[in-house]
Amino acid sequence: MEQIRSFIAIELSAEMKQSLARLQGSLKEGSRTPVRWVDPDIIHLTLKFLGNIDVNVTGDIINVMEKAASGVPPLQLELSGLGVFPNPRRVQVVWVGMAGEVARLELLQKNVEAGLKPLDFAAESRPFRPHLTLGRVRDRASPEEREDLGRLITNTPFTSGGKMNVRSVNLMKSQLTREGPIYSRIGTVELK
Repeated sequence: MEQIRSFIAIELSAEMKQSLARLQGSLKEGSRTPVRWVDPDIIHLTLKFLGNIDVNVTGDIINVMEKAASGVPPLQLELSGLGVFPNPRRVQVVWVGMAGEVARLELLQKNVEAGLKPLDFAAESRPFRPHLTLGRVRDRASPEEREDLGRLITNTPFTSGGKMNVRSVNLMKSQLTREGPIYSRIGTVELK
């Protein structure tokens, strides 16, 4: 059985990627905290991380995606707000939030989650919070460096930086390499 690492996601518009690159650039200039920044070209909005799956299940997953997308019309999203997980004093992840037709996005994600249960994919224990990961603080970062980055994020004004029309959702394959992950599309489902 061939296994592939996969996830269900929405790919970003070129305008959003450019905006994220500019934001990352200003954060890099303002911080000495060791952060592994995500290449803006591969940043995506994850609806469901699937982990390692049997390649033979991809057709079933795409069927679930088609059912989940039916009845969810295309939607508009925009970048909105800059934040961190878990909190500004112990930064581990730097992210940008989403605004716009988020209720439709949440419905789509909920439909995907429910449709995957019969395929034995465990439901996510945390509530869905649509965000784009900009970077992850490296393990070697000191508590002071994490807090400094938290202050920078808190004091960086970022309200909006690009919009996009979401017309489809994708099943993606993730290959981990030393240079970073390589993502490729396995299947695409149109919102209807």
